[in-house]
Amino acid sequence: MNRRNAGLALLLAPFAFGAAPRAAEAQQSGKVYRIGYLSAPSRASVEQVLQAFLRALRELGWIEGQNLVIEYRWAEGKIERLPDLAAELVRQKVELIVAPAASAALAAKKATSSIPIVMMFPIDPVEQGLVASLSRPGGNVTGTTYAPASAIFGKQLQILKEAIPRASRVAILWNPADASFAAQMKEVETAARSLGIRLQHVEARGPEDFDSAFAALARERAEALLLGGSSTFLVHRTRIAELAVKSRLPTMNTFREMAEAGGLMAYGVNMTDFIGRSAVYVDKILKGANPADLAVEQPTKFELVINLKTAKALGLTIPPSVLGRADHVIE
Repeated sequence: MNRRNAGLALLLAPFAFGAAPRAAEAQQSGKVYRIGYLSAPSRASVEQVLQAFLRALRELGWIEGQNLVIEYRWAEGKIERLPDLAAELVRQKVELIVAPAASAALAAKKATSSIPIVMMFPIDPVEQGLVASLSRPGGNVTGTTYAPASAIFGKQLQILKEAIPRASRVAILWNPADASFAAQMKEVETAARSLGIRLQHVEARGPEDFDSAFAALARERAEALLLGGSSTFLVHRTRIAELAVKSRLPTMNTFREMAEAGGLMAYGVNMTDFIGRSAVYVDKILKGANPADLAVEQPTKFELVINLKTAKALGLTIPPSVLGRADHVIE
């Protein structure tokens, strides 16, 4: 059930879409462009988001199989595979690489300093060395970012505490292979101190670690679970949700897809809505723009998703003050 319109306010007005003229222009050029799409999760786990991206490309005149060939490389949730997959794309001599998340963008940047890279959603691309600054990236990388949205990870913990007031021990499930985790934790640790919450860190690099991770959560008597924004968890979201319910653990997630799969809550950017902005960068760069000169775009709106089916399964009643702020409620 949609509670209210959670549309994203965009900071870069000059990137407004102009579908019809651009479509004609792209078709008239007669050239077929080859780009790479380097992604840590599996295609199945992000198909809805991918289709939104392809739809935005079509609106700009770029049609896969006509004037655009896309070389897909999926790491299937195994972040350590990304460097080799990035190197494959470089050997394919693609004209541009699309890199969702910091892990993919970092692998692509390490593989090439000349092929333009359009990043999506890294948490702090300046701190991670992807760009010199948001306003003037200065290299071969540009695109969209979560920054300054690293604050949302502290906000996630705050909302979780409001929903589960009794929770004083909150576990964090994280993937040590994910380079963005350190940036996430800065805000979470600050929020934990102010809320009087004790944090417990539990590692999980892949599905082979999930059972032991949840066993560790039970031993530590965790009262709630915060999941780091790792594509590994996104790929296996259904299993994680099932384990969390079995363990009687309410969860807060970064991706709305994880709440839709059975997690209790999610707070973050609606990737399906925002990913179209990345298509604008692809369009501009293929038409000759220098990524060094294209300012990085930031989201300013975030959505809260609550799964009341999961709340019922956990025997929880979400306070009206939290429920009333939800942008989407699953009943």
